[in-house]
Amino acid sequence: MKGLFHRLLKSLGFSGRDWAVLLLALLLAFSIWLIHNLSLKYNEFLTVPVVAQCSIDGHSDISSNSCQVTARCRTTGYNIIKHGLVGSRRTRTVGFKPETVRHKKDDVYYVTASDLQEYSHVMYGDDVTVEYFGSDTLFFTFPSVTHVKVPVHPVYSFSYKDQYTNVGELTVRPDSVTLYGELSALRNIDRVYTKPLKKAELDSDIRGVIGLEPVSKARFSTDEVEYSLEVSRYVEIRGEVKLSTRNVPSDKAMVLLPSKVEAVLKCHFPHNGNPLESLDLYVDYDDFVRTVSGKCPVRSGALPASVISHDLEPFYVECIVRDE
Repeated sequence: MKGLFHRLLKSLGFSGRDWAVLLLALLLAFSIWLIHNLSLKYNEFLTVPVVAQCSIDGHSDISSNSCQVTARCRTTGYNIIKHGLVGSRRTRTVGFKPETVRHKKDDVYYVTASDLQEYSHVMYGDDVTVEYFGSDTLFFTFPSVTHVKVPVHPVYSFSYKDQYTNVGELTVRPDSVTLYGELSALRNIDRVYTKPLKKAELDSDIRGVIGLEPVSKARFSTDEVEYSLEVSRYVEIRGEVKLSTRNVPSDKAMVLLPSKVEAVLKCHFPHNGNPLESLDLYVDYDDFVRTVSGKCPVRSGALPASVISHDLEPFYVECIVRDE
């Protein structure tokens, strides 16, 4: 029989090279057939593990458990094989809207099957069409956490063009945020910081949005804040200003050494008049009562509207009090 088969192949003119070509052709045909069939769409039940994420006051934003979600899907054969190999074991974190997650009791919340369609692309991918969900209501546990409200401290470094300066300080909105987490994680936190903000050569107002530096094992009520800073061109005015006194008892007299200070004002440009004439600088007798050195700070009343800021030299003066 073997000799007969050999004689038959010889009569047909088959050689070793012909066998290689035949096998290659068969392999190519099989590959085309396989790719074609895998690219076709099929209906199949697919199951994925899901962890819920949702912002719930007083609770962790991530569920402590996962739920198996099963759905009848229509997708390619390639996706079905891929899902069977790795997709069914990879946990998906699904961010549910607060109105979708309903409270059952204590730390237990649930999501109904009718609400899952909106999140099908997160669970199964954009190239999978979910025909219907086989899973019923999903129950998730969001552990209770404590919370604390702390101020936001901006971290920034600014420089200005010549004859420009800031008007007031950088402000942030909101100026405080609520932190959620375990008591041990929040016990020593009294403030949070923005990410570093750096600007150079400023000559106009700035505003924008900046993120907050993360805090280990805690989440924020908001992850970013708005910031704003007013910047103005200024002109510098210098001059001596006579000091006055306040709250001195009627039976006392207070002498100031020196009685005048050098004031350096930064004023909005342009400005009208001489703001030095209306600048109210004084020493408070109550400061003298509290001091042990006899030196008191120079204080200022309401600054003229045109004045952005002021520096005084000296800032502390000697005070001598005598009976009248």
